[in-house]
Amino acid sequence: MLAEILTELYERDLDKLRAEIELYASEEDLWKTTDGITNSAGNLCQHLTGNLQHFFGAVLSDSGYVRDRDAEFSARDTSKADLLTDIDAAAGSVKNTLSRLSDDDLAKNYPIEVFDRPMTTAYFLVHLSTHFNYHLGQINYHRRLLATA
Repeated sequence: MLAEILTELYERDLDKLRAEIELYASEEDLWKTTDGITNSAGNLCQHLTGNLQHFFGAVLSDSGYVRDRDAEFSARDTSKADLLTDIDAAAGSVKNTLSRLSDDDLAKNYPIEVFDRPMTTAYFLVHLSTHFNYHLGQINYHRRLLATA
């Protein structure tokens, strides 16, 4: 039951991320920062897709994905098309992983300790959803701020 709910929420929010990235007027705008805003929308998108591909794909599904978290925040040469491809890959990883998780799997501890303490897989995947939405809101605000500048 929870896996289906999570699937619906992640699909909704990944679709919103895709729509936000598509709405940027130019590729240059994706990478703009300003005083007090150190993370560009492009970097936040890379962070979100890398995060999901790592924690869903690599950890839960042994996908072989290798995360470069530092590059998520420093690389600025990724095209809009490549960001959209990354969103699709993350969506596939999430959907594939959640389709295989039972309620019993979700009740087990997540395979790695992320916050220096054990937590259930369900707890961690809900946490990842709230983390995703936090950054999705930042991207939305960043895009709208640029549109009014």
